Amino acid sequence: MSDISPEEAARHRAKMEKRKAVQDAEVAEKTAEKGLLIVHTGAGKGKSTAAFGLALRVLGHGGKVGVVQFIKGAWHSAERDALAAFGDRVEWHSMGEGFTWETQDLARDIAAARRAWDKARELMADENLGLLILDELNIALRYDYLPVEEVVTVLAARRPDLHVVVTGRNAKPTLVEAADLVTEMGLVKHHFKAGVKAQKGIEF
Repeated sequence: MSDISPEEAARHRAKMEKRKAVQDAEVAEKTAEKGLLIVHTGAGKGKSTAAFGLALRVLGHGGKVGVVQFIKGAWHSAERDALAAFGDRVEWHSMGEGFTWETQDLARDIAAARRAWDKARELMADENLGLLILDELNIALRYDYLPVEEVVTVLAARRPDLHVVVTGRNAKPTLVEAADLVTEMGLVKHHFKAGVKAQKGIEF
């Protein structure tokens, strides 16, 4: 790297001072605290992975986390094993039976989604819970296993300090509108298209 002249260093410092002043002022304006409704959607990989990253953050602050898996459940989850190390500070419920093309039974899929939603509502009543992850709920809503209006109404009526993360592709517009934070993960490139199978530690 070439040497930085005193003039360049001074210009950079002045620029960063201005940027810091703007940033600090913007941060100072934000004073509200509330439980967030967060949606991770899109065709890209990493929606559930990001949610479990938030779980670790909450656990790192001494909080309690709940997980309800709506579609997944028919296969083993390494994330569940890892979070089990936190003992009763994590409540994990895998209540899905696989994707609809695997079960091929609409009534069974609807019943499984309803059981998972009932469990989610039960966990929302736990005043010690800081974060609730509703993994692949978007898939259950996409296939109309649950009425989106009911789901959004219940989520809106949750206690004010509870954070909820909903994952899965194709989030319904009604849920997106109700959410505080929505991240759409875009697919740029995926190894599956090149013939690479799902691998331990990456997909499961």
